[in-house]
Amino acid sequence: MVTIHEVAKAAGVSISTVSYALSGKRSISATTRARIDQAVADLDYRPNAGARMLAGARTNILALSAPIRQDAHLPTHMRFVTAVVEAARAHDDDVLLLARDDEVTGIRRVVDSSLVDGVVVLGVSTDDERAEVVRRSGAAAAFVGVPGDTTGLSCIDLDFAEAGRASVRALAAAGHRSIGVIGHPATYVERHTGFIRRFADAFEDECRVAGIATLALYPSLDRADQRAAADELLAGLPDMTALVFHCNEPVVEAVLAHLVARGVRVPEDVSVVAACASYDTDRLEVPLSTIPLPLEEMCRGAVEDAVRQVDGAREPGVTLLRPRFIDRGSIRPVH
Repeated sequence: MVTIHEVAKAAGVSISTVSYALSGKRSISATTRARIDQAVADLDYRPNAGARMLAGARTNILALSAPIRQDAHLPTHMRFVTAVVEAARAHDDDVLLLARDDEVTGIRRVVDSSLVDGVVVLGVSTDDERAEVVRRSGAAAAFVGVPGDTTGLSCIDLDFAEAGRASVRALAAAGHRSIGVIGHPATYVERHTGFIRRFADAFEDECRVAGIATLALYPSLDRADQRAAADELLAGLPDMTALVFHCNEPVVEAVLAHLVARGVRVPEDVSVVAACASYDTDRLEVPLSTIPLPLEEMCRGAVEDAVRQVDGAREPGVTLLRPRFIDRGSIRPVH
């Protein structure tokens, strides 16, 4: 492995001059910098990561705080991870995955050690402890999601509240007055996952204003529990003519299959909307009208926010992406 000593010798300068040139901590004359750059290129020199950290130079590594929980839908979780990695790669950055249950320790460790340039945060809750860790450290960081207190933070997310209202409006426009909801597991709600509350509160408010009856259930990942939730909706809302899914694909497939088994047809008997769907609803057995989750756009925006902060352009704030509705024929007017 080529050392900094060899670069200094080839360029005819001191080791400290090479260090200053690589870290950018001191100004170096153009001719000296050119000799150092040429020596680095000729020798294919790659600075040691530890040396870069000590020098305060960029590591070209972003940390991704993405805890894996027992109730997580891993294919969706990994789509978020992959989207962050792809976005980071466009900036010539690698990604260090922080996947332990203790969400705070990992961020503190990599920030305090200068192991990474910045942090991208997934799985955000309303009372997320990572928000305060980022604020106190002053680290370059971006949240895919919106914690309760966004002071000094950079956050990007789908406007879930508007998605909730848009779901109601799409069905109300077709004359539906009784709408059931199948949501993410109750454990998501119990740990105050922010996007669920924002969607649900806006959905319920819109129903109340429009005089629409609604019932929301949050089944677990167990198939029997999901089928039971479908039965409970049919019993609790006997006049239900529409159903909104705000959950992951396996739950949607299980509930739809159970409805078919009970002789309930989509959209002839019940209209369906897949809200904030991270999956392609056109590939389901019955294509569903949907408000898609702009997952790649959210992750790309977070990475770009973090990189801008690393480059010194710190602009905290919340960006909410506007929902868009795609009609795939699963809504029928009520006659």
